[in-house]
Amino acid sequence: MFTSGKVHYEIGANPDVMSYGGIASMHRLVTKLGLPEQIDARLHLLKVHLPYHESDHVLNLAYNVMCGGTRLEDIERLRHDTAYMNALGTELIPDPTTAGDFCRRFSEEDVITLMECINAVRPALWQGRGRDLLGPVAYLDVDGTMAPTTGEKKAGMDISHKGIWGYAPLIVSLANTGEVLYLVNRSGNMPSHTDAAEWIDKAIAHVKPHAPRVCVRGDTDFSLTGNFDRWAQQADFLFGMDANRALVNRAEALQEGDWQRLRRKPAYRTLTGQTRRRFQDNEKQRIVKERGYLNLELNYEDVAEFDYQPGKCKRSYRVVALRKNISKMKGEHVLFDEIRYFFYLTTRTDLSAAEVVACANERCDQENVIAQLKNGVNALRVPLYDLVSNWAYMVMATLAWNLKSWYAMMMHLKKDRLESVRMEFRRFLHSFILIPCRVVRRARSITLRLLGYQPTLDRLFSTWRTIEATVF
Repeated sequence: MFTSGKVHYEIGANPDVMSYGGIASMHRLVTKLGLPEQIDARLHLLKVHLPYHESDHVLNLAYNVMCGGTRLEDIERLRHDTAYMNALGTELIPDPTTAGDFCRRFSEEDVITLMECINAVRPALWQGRGRDLLGPVAYLDVDGTMAPTTGEKKAGMDISHKGIWGYAPLIVSLANTGEVLYLVNRSGNMPSHTDAAEWIDKAIAHVKPHAPRVCVRGDTDFSLTGNFDRWAQQADFLFGMDANRALVNRAEALQEGDWQRLRRKPAYRTLTGQTRRRFQDNEKQRIVKERGYLNLELNYEDVAEFDYQPGKCKRSYRVVALRKNISKMKGEHVLFDEIRYFFYLTTRTDLSAAEVVACANERCDQENVIAQLKNGVNALRVPLYDLVSNWAYMVMATLAWNLKSWYAMMMHLKKDRLESVRMEFRRFLHSFILIPCRVVRRARSITLRLLGYQPTLDRLFSTWRTIEATVF
């Protein structure tokens, strides 16, 4: 079915054509928010601005990612794209080596300043169309991850407890909009919770004035009991707790009538799957049974609650206990049933015990954000030679992910905003950014004539009109 005749290549008479038709609207949003002015006013890394300012370097790296680039060298293709530079209203952009040199100029204080510059423009969106996304409760999720590298000479890297060489970034994100508020690069042997309290405090202070209620969520590593009393005065929190002997004894001492059966929501099933698609058998389960591997099968779950005062706290807090009844099996034979306990400590009294467990499990969605930073945005690459310069690169590349959320907030319909916030980064690029167009630059305006069709063009045009009409 694949046939081919003679093929000829020609260069068109008008070279001002590019495949990044959506980048102009993104740049318009950034400039109207005042991000370049914020960066130039507060971040001082260059002694002479000939011709670039600090904001030019930051946006150059972020737009490289936004146009599908995955490494510093990809900037070179944009430097020779006159249509791209015309769409952004610039005559020249920094080359890859200059961009790398800019990252190496950062100190730790400079990276923090850059993050605060980015955070300074968010309230304009949260007070506008992003207000309904924040909802009644703004959830701050915190977690650590690994940024692995095969390099041997990158200063600051170390080996983790899993035997992985690299760095260990800490990520604080806003679950409602998917934005990354703080990204902190650390040596690879750092535990997840190292210095986390400082950044949680910063995130609470930043979000609290713009949300009716703030709730911090984290796994057991972030149950920093010495900070609970202070956090309880500022916001709500929900953390997992290690199943230590004290908590297990409290759970075992409860009467059977104190436990309630936990009913989880059924797994999502598509309409096509229910009517047309034939469901396949579980192949993994078949192999495990045939070969007699040890298998854990959940029978049922119960929840209960009690008050508990950690040793470093001056008051008690609500603890929700989750009791799992698990069968240990080999092949078709059940060996014995095992009881496992999981604990969640929270200040939330407006939720039932089952709702506390569900809310804690929703924190796992941050793993999707981290996966996008690693694989979609490629922000957790470590292309430079030391910890701080790689930290600076991570922050600037992560700006591209935040721009996606900002663009989604400007969409007209709430369902479109929610869908775009949850989009994978690559799908967003192909839907709103990577659109062929011709760039016509006139004396006082720039016109982009789209040359290809996308099913999302209606949303692109409505978002563009909203950006032009909004005064921040």
